Formats: sequence, C-alpha cells, structure tokens
Amino acid sequence: MENSVKAGIFGVCIGDALGVPVEFKKREDLKKDPVTGYLEYMSWNQPKGTWSDDSSLTLCLADALTKGYNLENIGQKFVKWNKYGHWTAHGKLFDIGGTTKHSIARLIKGESARFSGNIFEEDNGNGSLMRIIPLAFYLKDEKNIEKLYQTVKEVSSITHGHFRSVFACFIYVVFAVQLLQGKERREAYNHMQKVVLEYGEIQGFNPKEIELFERILKNDISNYPENHIKSSGYVLHSLEASLWCFLNSESYSEAVLKAVNLGEDTDTTGAITGGIAGIYYGFENIPEEWVSELVRKDDIETLCNILQDKLMK
Repeated sequence: MENSVKAGIFGVCIGDALGVPVEFKKREDLKKDPVTGYLEYMSWNQPKGTWSDDSSLTLCLADALTKGYNLENIGQKFVKWNKYGHWTAHGKLFDIGGTTKHSIARLIKGESARFSGNIFEEDNGNGSLMRIIPLAFYLKDEKNIEKLYQTVKEVSSITHGHFRSVFACFIYVVFAVQLLQGKERREAYNHMQKVVLEYGEIQGFNPKEIELFERILKNDISNYPENHIKSSGYVLHSLEASLWCFLNSESYSEAVLKAVNLGEDTDTTGAITGGIAGIYYGFENIPEEWVSELVRKDDIETLCNILQDKLMK
C-alpha cells in the first residue's frame, strides 16, 4: 500500500496531538464541549499540534527500524528520548508513564532491552500498545505467526513485559497487518480473531488471561454501547476503545475524534485509534489542516519516507 507508513505514523501523531490538550477530562464534560480539532495549552500547557510520549516512542521505534530490526538499538532510542529529548515535539519530554520510566531507568543503568521491562500485573498500562504500530510495517509479510508473536513480545517487553500487554500488542499488530494487506476492516477483524485465538490455543496461553480479551476476540467489540467502553490508561481498555472507535466510524477524522471525546487517556486512545485509521483510510483522508499544523511534520515525513523505502519494497 502506497504511503502506508506515512498514513499510519501521521495517524498516530495527529490522534495524539488532538488528545493532548484534554487529557484527563471526563467524558460527560467532552459531550457538552467536544473536541473538533486541535486545541492548545489546557492539560499540558502545550501549543497546538503538539504530540506526547505516545508519538515520541512510536517515532523512536520507526527510527530504529530504518536500520533493520535490533532490539538493543530500539531500547537505546528510548534512552535517547528520555535523556536528551530525541523525537520530542519541542526538545524535551513533558509526559512519561510510570512503567516506561522504570524500564528506561534500567536501560540507562546498562540492562539489556531483553530484560528491562516491568512484568507484574499492575504494569499493564497502555505504554507499549501506544508505540507498537511501526512493527506492523516491519512484519506485514511475515508468514510465521510464531515469529510475529515473538517479535511483538520482545518490543513490548522493553517496557511492558506482562503477558496482557504483550497480547494486546499482538492483537493490534495482527489486525494492522491485515489492514496493510488491503483487507476490508470487517474481514480484517474476523481474520485477526481467528488467527489470534488459534495461536493462543496452540500455545496453551493462560485461559484466564485470554478470557479478559473475550469482548474483542469472541464477540464483536463494535456492537457494545459506548457506556460499556472505558477509556482509561489500562491496556485492555485502550485496545477495546480504539477498535470500537475505528470500527464505528467512516473516516479518519471521525475515528480519532470519537476516540478523543471518550475522555480520560485521550491522547493515547487517539494515537492507537489513529494508527489503524490512518492505515485503513489512507494519508489523503487525514484533514490537510491537521497535517499542516502538526509540530515537526517535515521531520516526521522524512522519517516515514526512509522507513517506507526500507520496508515496503
């Protein structure tokens, strides 16, 4: 798919930037005064078009992949972001999740990226899901599902090593790969359910963990009413919310605005939704005004073009 890297990565950054100013706002407040485009200052006191750690870490992963797949290299890009503001919107970071912070601290002390991630149940925030989409471009032609799973597991586990976070990333990447292969979204969703459930069964994954994903994998998440969809920073909520927004909208802008207006972790729900919506609807479907007012848009575009050339041949 032409420009799919650009569509997906701009999709993440713009969804993120739409959500940054209203992060932590309640859904009922956003119902009264919904986000319809970029706002500025407010929650994080940032100018409009500013993206957060979600995009920074996505861009760090994309940046690392331009040199091929190397886990330690990815980890070091995260360190560079944390210490020196690499791939931040304005030269320094203004937001970092607790699990990500602890994991990067281990990398800074010299721990390998293979063992740096937090592994406890309480470490299942959305911090690896929000940055995982570049792997879908890297893995789009991977026929071996075991290889795909293990790669997703490695990259999630740099910060988030608990099965639940890894499995959420796996679901999302498998779905994104189906979209990249040109499948219609219902077909992509059904195929993802089949592939993931079969793989989980073969691997004998903990059934209690798999059960948590039942609304996504065994039912149709898009059929649940909005008041059954949560939008906190918990990885399962983020995955459900982003799939729900994407499957219940007809354009990039409708999908990301739906995501942001769910409230709470608005930038991350916007980013995760924006990645798949960007891939599916294409770069041309993203409103021109949002692209032109995105901070560092030229740098992002350059990176996307390098990665597209590297991976999509």
